[in-house]
Amino acid sequence: MARTSEADVLAIMDNELTSSEVTPFLTGANLLVTQAFSGDTATSSDLLVEIEKWFTAHMIAATIARTTSQEEVGDAKAKYTGYWGKNLDSTPYGQMVKVLDTQGMMIKLGKAGATLTAITSFE
Repeated sequence: MARTSEADVLAIMDNELTSSEVTPFLTGANLLVTQAFSGDTATSSDLLVEIEKWFTAHMIAATIARTTSQEEVGDAKAKYTGYWGKNLDSTPYGQMVKVLDTQGMMIKLGKAGATLTAITSFE
C-alpha cells in the first residue's frame, strides 16, 4: 500500500498528468522504497512518505515528463540552471530524494556489492 497519494505527487510537479497516469509510477516507487528501507529502523515513517513522494516524481520526470535544460523557439532562447547527472541526480526530484534519504538507502539501489578474495599462496 502506497505511503503517499497521486494528488501529493502532482502537487510538487509542474505538469498536466492525471492521477491515473501517476498510479503506475507510485506503485513502482512504493515497491522500491519498501525494499530499500526493509530492516531500516532509523528512518521515520513520515520521512518515508516524503521519500516515496519525491521518488515517484523522479520516476515520472525521468520518463514521460522529461525536463529540458535549454529551449529555443525562433530567436527566443531559455537555458535552465541546475546540475543534471545520472540516476537520482538526473532530476530535481531525485536530488531531493538524496537530501531526504539520510541513510543513503536509495543511492544503494542497483549497485552491486564488492567481493574480496584473498589468495593465501601462489604455489
